[in-house]
Amino acid sequence: MAVHLFADALDPWGTLIRHQQALTAGQFGATAVFVGTMRDFNEGDDVQAMTLEHYPGMTERQLEAIEQEAREQWPLEDVLIAHRVGRVHPGDPIVLTAVWSAHRQAAFESCRFLMEALKSRAPFWKQERLQSGQNRWVKSSTPGM
Repeated sequence: MAVHLFADALDPWGTLIRHQQALTAGQFGATAVFVGTMRDFNEGDDVQAMTLEHYPGMTERQLEAIEQEAREQWPLEDVLIAHRVGRVHPGDPIVLTAVWSAHRQAAFESCRFLMEALKSRAPFWKQERLQSGQNRWVKSSTPGM
């Protein structure tokens, strides 16, 4: 299990490869991965950049709790959650969730669970910089599951 927060650029594929290389070959039969990137629009406006703020310590604990919930619901060999904090721009990777399991159903279902739980419960605060020059706080991400 690994939870990482990146203040600098997130390389989701390099992070994934490095993590998987540390796993024992043959211990898993399925890997499911989700990578989320920043859009250049939200709520009908063009978005130029976004700043993701978090509360160090609390954020990692919440991500670890979400990971533990997934482990309790599905037979998983390993889990990886990586998330950006700080300033991001359209097209930048923001989040990576990956799971390794013996079978694809557990991998697919748990990867989706991780992402939905993260979007609805992880303590990140997002401030968008609009093309118009205005800043605004994002009021909500994804409704609870």
